[in-house]
Amino acid sequence: MNFHGTAVRQEALTLLRGGARNADVARKLDVPPGTVSYWLHMDRTKRGECPGKQTPGCPRCDGTLDRAAYAYLLGLYLGDGHIVQNRAMKVPSLSVSCTDTWPGLLDECTRAMRSVLPGNSVSKVRRKGCQEVKVYSRHLWCLFPQHGPGRKHERRILLEGWQQEIVDEHRWEFVRGLIHSDGCRITNWATRVVAGEKRRYEYPRYFFTNASEDIRRLFTDTLDALGVEWTGCARNGNPYNVSVARRASVGLMDAHVGPKY
Repeated sequence: MNFHGTAVRQEALTLLRGGARNADVARKLDVPPGTVSYWLHMDRTKRGECPGKQTPGCPRCDGTLDRAAYAYLLGLYLGDGHIVQNRAMKVPSLSVSCTDTWPGLLDECTRAMRSVLPGNSVSKVRRKGCQEVKVYSRHLWCLFPQHGPGRKHERRILLEGWQQEIVDEHRWEFVRGLIHSDGCRITNWATRVVAGEKRRYEYPRYFFTNASEDIRRLFTDTLDALGVEWTGCARNGNPYNVSVARRASVGLMDAHVGPKY
């Protein structure tokens, strides 16, 4: 078994750091290619350059955040998302539940997570009737400061200044995220007496339902800024619903949000 001394190893590293290929260094110094690869790996690890050891940076802090994708993902998170980290997890995970009924929503959620956290892997976990779209990142606390103990409707939900700026820039993306999580587009109907005859007519309508008064206010404040008329309505005594039914406002919602698919 050949033993390659420190001098040979240092010469190999000098060549490798200068851009030489592993195979060329191995041939020049008469060292097995596997040994050269191991030396390079250990050298990169020691200097913090090993790809497997690098931690993706925070897109918010380094200024690379995809703001439109974030506005949409923020809406999804406020509706059906949650962040968890237990003792068995090294970093927290963001999960958004997407029902199997709307595969397009599953695809859009996946794209948004990948756009917001391009350095992290996005996975899907099968659940009964739905899939959880998940991403793990130590930067989730920074990106979603609304996280906290307990359910969202049991604590205050307020946007920080930088989040409100993003929502103001991408209001429709934020509304789309909220509708895609806790909203729907339905065909409503009513009856009207015309010339003594009762007739049925149908019209489209958007609903948003959330138990959090703060989240509903974020939704309605954004609708106000977009010129969309809405009304609050209660079901079983619970004021959890926001309705958009006027024709012009439904037209705006159709142009920028549309039904789930």
